[in-house]
Amino acid sequence: MPRPARRFVACILPVLTFFPSPAMLPRATPFLIGLLGLSALAGHAQQLNTAKLDSLLNALDANHKMMGSLALAHDGQVVYRRAFGEARLAPGAPATPNTRYRIGSITKVFTGVMIFQLIEEKKLTLETPLATFFPQVPGAAAITIDQLLSHRSGLHNFTTDPAFPAFMVQPHTQAELVALIAGPPPDFAPGAKFAYSNSNFVLLGYIVEKLTKMPYPQALQKRVLARAGLKNTFYGGKINPQAQEALSYEWGPGGWKLAPETDMSVPAGAGALVSTPTDLARFFEALFGGKLVAASSLAAMQTLRDGYGRALFATAVGPQQSFGHNGHNGGIDGFRSAAGYFPAAKLAVAVCSNGVAGSYSPDQLLADAARSYFGQPFKIPSFKTFTPAATDLDRYPGTYASPGFPLKITVVKAGAGLTAQASGQGPLPLEAVGPGAFTFDPAGIRMEFDAAQPTFTLTQGGATHVFAKE
Repeated sequence: MPRPARRFVACILPVLTFFPSPAMLPRATPFLIGLLGLSALAGHAQQLNTAKLDSLLNALDANHKMMGSLALAHDGQVVYRRAFGEARLAPGAPATPNTRYRIGSITKVFTGVMIFQLIEEKKLTLETPLATFFPQVPGAAAITIDQLLSHRSGLHNFTTDPAFPAFMVQPHTQAELVALIAGPPPDFAPGAKFAYSNSNFVLLGYIVEKLTKMPYPQALQKRVLARAGLKNTFYGGKINPQAQEALSYEWGPGGWKLAPETDMSVPAGAGALVSTPTDLARFFEALFGGKLVAASSLAAMQTLRDGYGRALFATAVGPQQSFGHNGHNGGIDGFRSAAGYFPAAKLAVAVCSNGVAGSYSPDQLLADAARSYFGQPFKIPSFKTFTPAATDLDRYPGTYASPGFPLKITVVKAGAGLTAQASGQGPLPLEAVGPGAFTFDPAGIRMEFDAAQPTFTLTQGGATHVFAKE
């Protein structure tokens, strides 16, 4: 059973991914397995700064910050791929660029594609009510397919339930998952606002099954994988390292330790897929190349409200805009993934990781890899450890609130660091990154305390809130 700290599956702001990070344990003297990887493939992208990108991955390895795999593809051709860090498939077994990883919420894009295919086949519309399929869900008559795709349904995110850590490691039926989703009252009226909820895409995955009259894995194979030519993407089950499926890890005393394993009946269409960075790059190339949905459907997926389209996030690297699940990475157990496509440059970038420790995330790696391709400057982090003074840490504990923010945040001194706990959620271990500045990077959280008054500024998901101590 997971430790209690794994409860914060929604984190402070509800813009996280499927199963955000477990607690990052205190760093201890690690053991070095060594860098494993493939050199960058021969230079098809003259703009790609291969040497600097290699140096960045070497720095992640040397400082035990991340292990996994990275791929870049331009106009249908892979131009870089490498397994990096203390890359391992299983204890004692090295990973390669062909190693397969759980990709968490990037699954949502695959589910969204199949929903739009069904819309094109006139089996449903964006305005079809959820009640057509699941009338037992509260407010289902007023919730539309559009609102499910765009996280505007108001359905409570079932992964925030306090009992979820025990629930997630056991197999469950569709009926049990629907009952869990249907239990809590809605968080807000359908269409009123955006709030990320895994419940939306679990239900969408079940709708795919109902309309195709086949299990999700079979529908996925027929409608997406075969069309895109993906050989290393599939609906996950029990992790099998013998089949090149990676286990996931957490950083703790003594180095990397195995993370718990979610039963894949639970994330379903919201987070149950396994893939490789190369396959993810090919998937996004197929999506934007017209192989999976019509141009009108792709345009609808890219139509943004509150920074989110329909199953797609939009982010920018300099002047270049990308669409995918970067900026809102795919997380499940110890896995973290990010993938995005830059339409103007015909560039796809994907990162899959099975171990992240500290303040550098797959989202950041994706952005820096794109910068290396576009010839934009980026800095290789020094990863120097910042140790705050004990007298400074004594100033921060307390309960803080912000006008218009629905949750209070309690800050507690924990050993030589801090934890932050939002109302109804588990504590997050914060990493000190500078005077008064702390982060929990797996959730994209940064908290900066004001030295002159008892306040802090919270930044997450592009939003900023000022909290004052009560």
